[in-house]
Parts: sequence; structure tokens; C-alpha cells
Amino acid sequence: MSTRVHAFVVALFLLLPLQAAAQGMVETGAEPTPNPLLPADTSSPRDTLRSYYDSINEALLAYWSDAPEEELNQARRRAIETFDFSQLPDRDRNTAESEKALLLKEILDRIELPPENEIPGDDDVAASDPPLTRWTLPGTRITVARIAEGPRTGEFLFTAGTVQRLDDYYERIRDLPYKDRSFVGAYESYKHRPGPMVPRSWANALPLWSNTVVLGESLWQWFAFAIVGLAAILLIRWLLKWGRRWDEQHQSDSALSRFGLPFGVLASIGILFVSRYAFLDMIRLRSLLGSMSSLVLWTLIFAAAGWLIVVLSTRLAEAINEARQVKRGSIDSQLVKIVFRLVGLFLVVLLVIYAAGFFGIPLTPVLASLGVGGLAIALAVRPTLENIIGGLTLFADKPVRIGEFCRFGNEYGTVEEIGLRSTRLRRLDDTLVTVPNADFSQRELTNYTQRTLRLYNTKLGLRYETTPEQLRYVMTRLQEMLLAHPKVSPDWLHVRFHGFGDYALEVAVFAYIETPDWLEYREIRESINLKILDIVKEAGTGFAFPSQTAYLGRDTGLDPKNAEEAERQVQEWRAKGPLPFREND
Repeated sequence: MSTRVHAFVVALFLLLPLQAAAQGMVETGAEPTPNPLLPADTSSPRDTLRSYYDSINEALLAYWSDAPEEELNQARRRAIETFDFSQLPDRDRNTAESEKALLLKEILDRIELPPENEIPGDDDVAASDPPLTRWTLPGTRITVARIAEGPRTGEFLFTAGTVQRLDDYYERIRDLPYKDRSFVGAYESYKHRPGPMVPRSWANALPLWSNTVVLGESLWQWFAFAIVGLAAILLIRWLLKWGRRWDEQHQSDSALSRFGLPFGVLASIGILFVSRYAFLDMIRLRSLLGSMSSLVLWTLIFAAAGWLIVVLSTRLAEAINEARQVKRGSIDSQLVKIVFRLVGLFLVVLLVIYAAGFFGIPLTPVLASLGVGGLAIALAVRPTLENIIGGLTLFADKPVRIGEFCRFGNEYGTVEEIGLRSTRLRRLDDTLVTVPNADFSQRELTNYTQRTLRLYNTKLGLRYETTPEQLRYVMTRLQEMLLAHPKVSPDWLHVRFHGFGDYALEVAVFAYIETPDWLEYREIRESINLKILDIVKEAGTGFAFPSQTAYLGRDTGLDPKNAEEAERQVQEWRAKGPLPFREND
């Protein structure tokens, strides 16, 4: 059998479906294990090393003889069990396990191994004092150590440190000659052969020039990488544009019908997954290009997942508001949006924490640094937290709602939006003001829109020359005019002679106008004021001057004719019975 065929067999074995496992080249002669539940023997360094070789042999024999796939998977599982892969990140873990195992076999096929009786076995482990916890292959740093804690406590495995340094070890020994009965160039053949999903006929049909290695990858791998990458970019771009266009066309429809962008993002995540599989498992990019492609694709996948969470939380909030028939822009609809934003933010934080573990970023130092700098962080985020709490207070108490006119502090404006951090108001001069919720919730808020009545309260200052009969005439006509007005409430309405001012006889007018609209109230107040002027003029009296300054001029005086008519009218009222207002005379 040629070296090329040997390498091809191993490459196909390493990426068969199900769990990708650590494997290496094999020596012949192993017999299949009849017990499918039998684990790898890792009770001593000798047993671990033997299980590693025997499991590889059994797996390759099963593949070469077309044995049932179950036998192949059982052998591969036992080979995996001889390694401590606990420090490998979840990102591309199966592929990494395959590569690490094959690298170890490449190393062992080039260096001299000690005789089997010099490798500690069960008896040596039992008799050692102090207890044997690790064994290092002579002349190397390849170590088999006893697991001290966890579900595999007491087992001897190739250490996590050895697994991490296998790439470096391989680079050091790759130019050494192979020992007898070793498969030459197996790892290099594995790196530059298509994955198992590619038909063998396609792989064998590749021209020789396409296998030329440039910057760690064959030419055919570079071409395939460019084609798959370009196709993925164009397809994702088209999906996102289609999604946005669909949502714009259905802007007036229900929120559930605007599924264009969520679908586009979800489909893009699927394309990223397919691209990652194509790069690593079909094209088999194994150089720096493969590592960078994997890192970029996984980063994009997690970023797209976070984007999808934000988009879905927004659409679900809109759908709930539509189902409840909540008025758009009201504080209830804003509350639903805020709740879903917080839920989306919480899920995004969980996603970031999971992504950190997935990429192998240790969170313990990060949390420790947060503990050290916790005070600084707390001081930095305090304004933000205050604004969030202030916003929640506004949603809970509802002192103002969207679209309502209010006074906040010494300013007036209409509420346009209540957000999680700030509130936006449109002032009377049409200026848009953004006030932090912590400040806005602390201000004195007067909600004018919630009023059903508006107060009309004023004092009229009549001249001291006004006779009692004229004063009675004015008060009677004022009360009649107010009672006849359709927008003046009869409840609590009164017109009374208030008292003697410094320069006028004071008449108090108190009434409620039935309108919440500020502009309508001003119109009604103007109409009442004009009618008051007419009534005072009809009574033959006038308003007092607030000035105490002496002036020279010819005073027109009071109108005797109107005064006589007013007195006559009051005498007629008295002759008919009591006056329209209570009087103690």
C-alpha cells in the first residue's frame, strides 16, 4: 500500500460523522473489542498509551474492512478518552480534537519510545510512595497525569498542557525521519484533502497543480475559500436588503407580518454556519486562514444572534401592543417596549457570557477585575441607573402620558416620548427638550391635560363713586351671564362683593369652565371678559384707576342717566321680591 493511500485513509477516518475524535496512524494487528460499553483503560500511564494505540488500530481496521459504523465509533470514542481536552474552547472543538490526536501520533512516529516495561503500569502506580501522579515521556514534555478532581478523578490522561503544546512540538520534529512502519505525511495529507462530504471521485480528479501549497493551504483550497466566501457575502447582503424592503412595504400592517428583517438575520446565521462547515470540514482550512475564518465566522454568528434578539424583542412588543389595542405612543405601549428591551438586554448579556466561554476567554479574571474596580464602575454607571429607575418610576406612577401638556419645574411642554433613560418634551416655542428621567421625575409635574375643568377667578375693581344699586346691578348681571354660558359650570359659581380696596370696590368672580383645552379656555375667558366690560358700562359705573397720583383734566364723571336707570331696575326687582343674590338688608 502506498504512503499516499495510507494518508488518505487516515484523513477520511478523522472526519467521519458523529463526534470527531483524537486519532493517529496505527500499527496493524488490533482486534475489535466485543464489549461496546468498554471504556479506554486509563488506570496507569502504560494503559493509557496502550489504549491510545489499540483504539486507533481497531478503528482503522474497522474502516478498512467496511465494518459496521458502530464499531468504528466505539474505537474512536475510546481514543478520545485518553486525552484531557478540558481546556479546549467549545469553538470548533471536534476539529481541534482530531488535529491534536493526529499531531501526537506524528510526534510519536518520529521519536523513540521507551520499552513497555519502563512505562509505569498498575503495579507501579499501586506500589509508588508517594503516590504516582504524573509520568513524562523520556526526552520530551509529553506528560500523562492523574486527574485530581471532576468526573474523571483518578484516571491518567494526556494532560491539557500537552494538548495545548502539540502544535509547537510538531513544528520542532516535522523534519525528523519517520520510524519503521509509520505512515508518512499523514497529517499533511489530512490538511489538504477535501472533507468526507466531498465525493472521492472529485478529490481524485483534482489536477496536480491544485495541490501546490501557498501560505499553508493548497491552491484548490484558496479557490474554494474565495468562492464560498463571496457567495456567502452576496447572499447575506441580498437577504438583509430583502428583509428591510419587505418590512417597509408592510409598515402599515401588523407587527407579525413584518418578519422580513428577523427572517433575513436568521437566514444569515444559517449561511454563516454553513460557511463555517464548508471552510473547516469540507475545504479543511487548517492554517492561519482557517483559524481566522473560524474566529470571524463565530464572531459574526454571535453578533447576528444578538441582533436577532433585539429585533425580535422589538417586534414582539409591537405585536402585544397591537393585540391589546394599546394607543400608539401611550405610556402603556412605552412600558411594554421598555420591558421587552430589558428582557432583550438580559438575553444579550447571557449571550455575551456564553460567547466568552465558547471562545475560551476566562471569566474569572474578568470578574476579579470587576471586583477590584467595582467602585469606579458603580460611580460611572450611577447616573445611568438613576435614569433607569426614574424611568420605571414614571411608568409606574404615570404622572404624565405621551401627548399630554404639562409643566415641569418652571417650563411648559408636551410629552412626546418617555424612554428608559430620558423624556422628550416639546416646549411652547416648538423646541424639543430631552430631560434625564432622574431629573424629570424629581421635578414638580403639573398635568394640564388631565384637567376636566379650568378655573376662572378674578377681582373687578369698581370706582368708589359706584352706588350700592349699581353694584347690585353689576353682580346680578354677571351671575346671569355666567349661568347662561354653556361652558361655565353652575357648581361653585359665585359673584360676591369682596370688600373695599385701596382705590376700588372689589367684586370677586369665581367659576369653572368646562374644557381641558388650553386654547379653548383662553377663548372662553376672552368672551367673558368682554361681556364684563359691557355689563360694567351698562351699569353706568367704571373701573377704578390704580394710581394715586393727582391729575388735572376735565373728568367726564359718571353717567347720571345710566345710574338712574340702574337704580330704577333694582327698585323693580325689590318690589317683585328678594333680589337674585342673598342680601342681609
